[in-house]
Amino acid sequence: MILENRIGLVVGVANEHSIATGCARAFAREGATLAMTYVNDRALPHVQPVADEVGAAELMPLDLSVPSQIDAVFDTIAQRWGRLDFLLHSVAYCPKEDLHGRVVDCSADGFAQAMDISCHSFPRLVRKAEPLMLDGGSLLTVSYYGAEKVVDNYNIMGPVKAALEAVTREVATELGPQGIRANVLSPGPIATRAASGIEHFDALMQDAREHAAQKRLVTIDEVGETAAFLASDRASGVTGSICYIDGGRHARI
Repeated sequence: MILENRIGLVVGVANEHSIATGCARAFAREGATLAMTYVNDRALPHVQPVADEVGAAELMPLDLSVPSQIDAVFDTIAQRWGRLDFLLHSVAYCPKEDLHGRVVDCSADGFAQAMDISCHSFPRLVRKAEPLMLDGGSLLTVSYYGAEKVVDNYNIMGPVKAALEAVTREVATELGPQGIRANVLSPGPIATRAASGIEHFDALMQDAREHAAQKRLVTIDEVGETAAFLASDRASGVTGSICYIDGGRHARI
């Protein structure tokens, strides 16, 4: 129970297949008390069963483009517990027409929206979490190998995730003196709702099966186990890192 008596916020559960769901399950198994969010009323019926499964103490609406909803989430946490020990940000979005096109053809609005929701939303959450992490804490976000190398059909999300990884290193450095750590989870391809928007995603998963050191795909629960470790004191010396959970795919060309 490495997260016993810890309070965590999980942002990014869309349904039972989400990476954030695997993380929430692991956090709960390790004893954490969780607050969770859902993006809108249409998403709630898909998120509620996950919240029930992990025994979430709070389930709150959170559209990351609405500052008042961000404020409300952290006000609720402050009023109920007075502190926050870890945060998971597992969010990505890009308009379909920009995601499926070349980077050089990406519209200014599409680029800005992808960067805002997928990247800048992380420091927005961190800014609110920081004063609640009274005794240090752990900040986690989710990226993909396409941030480092060109992956066919990942397109504009490659630069966006590269920015997210760079932001995480900056956050780790800025908040390190306060005992707050920041790390990136980098899973291999997993069939989530967000991933379904990537063209030829089946080919990407097949490539992972063929070229990963373990010759297989990873699961959301495996990602969750790594997330729980990074959220705990057992990872007290780990910050500013990209933690691959991809069966070794990143190690090969």
